[in-house]
Amino acid sequence: MWTTLIICLYLSFKFISAASILRSGTCQLQGRFRLNGMYQAGDVILGGLFEVHFLTVFPELSFRTEPKPPYCEQFDMASFQQAQTMVFAIDEINKNPNLLPNITLGYHLYDNCVMLGMAFRAALSLVSGTEESFSNLNCTGPPPVIGIVGDSNSTPSIAISSVLGLFRVPIVSYFATCSCLSNRKKYPSFFRTIPSDTFQVRAMIKILKHFGWTWVGLVYSDDDYGNHAAQAFLQDVQVFGGCVAFSEILPLDNKHKDIQHTVGVIQASTARVVVVFSTSTYLLPLMDEVVLQNVTDRQWIASEAWATSPVFHTQRLLPFLGGTLGIAIRRGEIQGLHEFLLHLRPNDDQRNNMVRIFWENMFKCRFNIGGRGEKMCSGQEDLSNTDTAYTDVSELRASYNVYKTVYALAHALHDLMQCEEGRGPFSGNSCADITNLQPWQLVHYLQKVNFTTSFGDLVSFDENGDALAIYDVMNWQPSSDGSINVRTVGVVDEGAATGKVLTLDEEALYWNFETKKPPRSVCSESCSPGTRQARRKGLPLCCFDCLPCADGEISNTTDANECTICPDDFWSNPDKDRCVPKEEEFLSYEDPLGISLTTASLLGTCFCALVMAIFAHHRNTPIVRANNSELSFLLLLSLKLCFLCVLLFIGRPQLWTCQLRHAVFGISFVLCISSILVKTMVVIAVFNSSRPEGKVAMKWFGTAQQRSTVMVLTALQVAICIVWLSNASPTPHKNSQYVSSKIVYECAIGSVAGFAVLLGYIGFLAAVSFLLAFLARNLPDHFNEAKFITFSMLIFCVVWIAFVPAYVSSPGKYAVAVEIFAILASSFGLLVAIFAPKCYIILLHPEKNTKKNIMGRETQNK
Repeated sequence: MWTTLIICLYLSFKFISAASILRSGTCQLQGRFRLNGMYQAGDVILGGLFEVHFLTVFPELSFRTEPKPPYCEQFDMASFQQAQTMVFAIDEINKNPNLLPNITLGYHLYDNCVMLGMAFRAALSLVSGTEESFSNLNCTGPPPVIGIVGDSNSTPSIAISSVLGLFRVPIVSYFATCSCLSNRKKYPSFFRTIPSDTFQVRAMIKILKHFGWTWVGLVYSDDDYGNHAAQAFLQDVQVFGGCVAFSEILPLDNKHKDIQHTVGVIQASTARVVVVFSTSTYLLPLMDEVVLQNVTDRQWIASEAWATSPVFHTQRLLPFLGGTLGIAIRRGEIQGLHEFLLHLRPNDDQRNNMVRIFWENMFKCRFNIGGRGEKMCSGQEDLSNTDTAYTDVSELRASYNVYKTVYALAHALHDLMQCEEGRGPFSGNSCADITNLQPWQLVHYLQKVNFTTSFGDLVSFDENGDALAIYDVMNWQPSSDGSINVRTVGVVDEGAATGKVLTLDEEALYWNFETKKPPRSVCSESCSPGTRQARRKGLPLCCFDCLPCADGEISNTTDANECTICPDDFWSNPDKDRCVPKEEEFLSYEDPLGISLTTASLLGTCFCALVMAIFAHHRNTPIVRANNSELSFLLLLSLKLCFLCVLLFIGRPQLWTCQLRHAVFGISFVLCISSILVKTMVVIAVFNSSRPEGKVAMKWFGTAQQRSTVMVLTALQVAICIVWLSNASPTPHKNSQYVSSKIVYECAIGSVAGFAVLLGYIGFLAAVSFLLAFLARNLPDHFNEAKFITFSMLIFCVVWIAFVPAYVSSPGKYAVAVEIFAILASSFGLLVAIFAPKCYIILLHPEKNTKKNIMGRETQNK
């Protein structure tokens, strides 16, 4: 009840106060933030936000009294130099008659103490003004500040831009890099003279790719800067083929337990390279723990927020951070800045209390002595005798960006003033009124700013308010006093005219390893050509095994994901990195097997010729004349053709050889078998002619009939071959089914039915001949031709019956060899079985070559 009453009384008081203010027409300042700042009056005021202190201390909240305002600790000399650079730039512009003539720029700077709450208080104080009262309720005249330089951090910039962007107050940051700030819909009046994290991440990826570091650790601060940079890094590192071994967040509250855990993860990981996105404030506790746990042998990659931070350049950190590679914003030179910094003096104006705080920290004295042993500040101490980050202008990076930021605002304001009435960019072609200037009008001109600094750098903004992407690559090297010296060793320029984005002086690099060379940081070593990557289950893409490509597949690049199948007529070489023409296999004349079969073929031909010569020489002897010498010569001729047809099976198959080999083979063997068949029939007819019924049969089986029978039987095979070759001719064929690595050249038979009829016809004639010869084997003579024919046909049939399974089971050229062997074996069998006994008698026992001896059994019976 009492609580409700107090709230009602409070609201009533506020309502009465507001009503009184409206009646009086004056706005009263209800309170004042406790902020450290610097101020100088002018026709147009520029605001500024700088992190001059590292920490913000908030008093305890008792909820009994009004809380005391927070205050800042740990003065940062480098950031104060940046604030003074803004003051210097404004002073330089005011002295320049060609830029903003007749306009004096003023400034109002505040310290944000690296805290969002303090930065937001400072920003609101800048845009609302600090006067005790305000009577102009129509809001005419220039605003308290026309634009703001800052903030340096991404998180405050996001918060401030979200609010001030509604009023189109231009905010130009010199150090906020979060890629999210490029969103023009959310932050329509935000600009920056430092490239966004999108470019920074790409620059760091270029370095990782250059050294082949695909296995890296990631550490980032738990703020907008760290989170957005880490998100972009995780996406881009996968595109280039890298992997993140671990991802750790730096706690904002600096809990020692969390920091110990992060360092433990770094030390346990196999990743030798650690990428860090953070400001110096959040990184310092981590580096202290790195020293305590003695974590060495690591290559650190620094983001621009700490790549040049002097707080790490100590002797204590050299063994751990030496060799660090970092991305730094472009270094510049500002003529006259050093002398300006040395001439700074404090005054008693409370709006310039930041200078007094700086003076007390620089000279370790106090303007208001409150205790014993404290040194009194006179304000006349000599800054030229000091050596701190404040007076060091050798590496102007953030300060150079501040310088460009102030000049960007000044050039935009100058272009605004140059507008000619009736040609303006605003409604009705109007121009902005300097006496009633609106911030959104300056935003229009800021978007079109384009000028070159005295150092030669071009300053302009793209459609998202981002600056041109260019970075220096820094390397932390040992100095003569044992501390860390930061040296520029390269540049990353997205707009390089040569097209080479990353340029490094590798001879100037310092590596903090025993080998003095870049470390290897990979989860798995690269797979050489001839192998492919096989991912390890449950691990990132960079962790893989290297498996050799299968036969017939190759990989000709390093770290191939898949092996490529060779074209049909190609096969992989032994190293599996190149497709080579497949080995061609066919029975050639150079092959030992081909030579052997060719020799056997020619020997058989010679034997036939020799037997033919013997028979021709002894043609009038009884043994030659006994069984129609003409059939004997015809049989020898056909056997010679059988031997010679083997030559068509040897060599690379051609269309004509494929067509002829089986045709010649079939016709030759039919000629041979038909001759044998007729000889068998003649033998039977001759020995049956002594019988009355046999004399009639002999009349119808004379020489002409024998010749005609052979020709007719052979003509049938010729007809079969013509039909087969006309409808489905055998053709050369490349066969890879037997052995994938070889091309077996063979003859495709075309028609299986045609080939089967050809062989079947030969088999039929052979069977008939064998049957007749077998029936006539016991005819009464000393030299029974039927016995020899029976034996020869037995050999013929056995050979070709055995041929079938051997042919089917033999691959490639060996199938051809089996067929040749069958032809040679059967031909030699016929030649030896039929003609060897006759040649034996003719050459070795001529005394037996008589009609009486041949017909001896019959004569004896008589």
